[in-house]
Amino acid sequence: MTPQGAADALGIPFIEGLREIADRYEAILCDGWGVLIDGKRHFPGAADALRRFRDKGGAVVVITNASRPDDEVRRQLLKLGAPQESFDDLVSAGELALREIIARKGQKIYHLGPAFDEGLFREAARRLGAPVERVDPEAADYVVCTGLDNEKKEKPSDYDARLAALKDRGLTMLCANPDILVGVGDDIYYCAGALAERYAAMGGKVVTFGKPQPPIYDAALERLERIRGGKIEKSRILAIGDGAFTDLAGAGRAGLDLLFILHGVHRDELHPAGGDLDATALARLFELAGARPKALAPELFW
Repeated sequence: MTPQGAADALGIPFIEGLREIADRYEAILCDGWGVLIDGKRHFPGAADALRRFRDKGGAVVVITNASRPDDEVRRQLLKLGAPQESFDDLVSAGELALREIIARKGQKIYHLGPAFDEGLFREAARRLGAPVERVDPEAADYVVCTGLDNEKKEKPSDYDARLAALKDRGLTMLCANPDILVGVGDDIYYCAGALAERYAAMGGKVVTFGKPQPPIYDAALERLERIRGGKIEKSRILAIGDGAFTDLAGAGRAGLDLLFILHGVHRDELHPAGGDLDATALARLFELAGARPKALAPELFW
């Protein structure tokens, strides 16, 4: 089914560009991975759309489940070519996890995740003015999960024995990136959220940062208030994202409209065998997310 046909069948408007609905909103909370970048490059059309929205007087905050501090995420966006003119500020799940690590000063950490997430702990040490003690699981007070050690070769079930041992010790897991899956270029990899999900299913205690949980939306709204110099009505804020269980579910809980991007992390299940959009699969995603978007678009363009 064509995207327009699927939109008609679901009763959700299909738009060809942000320009069609931009005048309804004063601010945008835009997802990073899947909408503005894919981990290897930025999407010029998306950056242009956000820049044009800002040129019209709107404010843009990138809201991302990346497990790194805000400043590190900003540097990554700029390195991938996303122009600073396309957003005013950003808030990351990693920044919220970082605040919790700082609040737990003096406790020992077991880091479950790849070495390239070291920046989270370096920044914690910098802000604390003292080293952060990272130890083996047997000596840890809690766990910080930022992802799989090798996302290209491993799957979440490979971690079951390790997770069971952590659960037996009664360790709380801080999940710094709630995404289950993420698109990097043309590939889809498992994220920290997939491990946290398995840990919770075993009975382990998980504290999750980022979408769809309310704290990251609260933080993003605070950023918007700072930028605009006052409160913005939620009806005048548009969220944009490609994840049903993060972006859509989170926007629904926060009471925000969402523009759902179809060619993102769910692209394979929504376009079986690379074919037309499966309206039934799309409706099922929305049902599982417990929310419906305000509009649909294949990608973000002006």
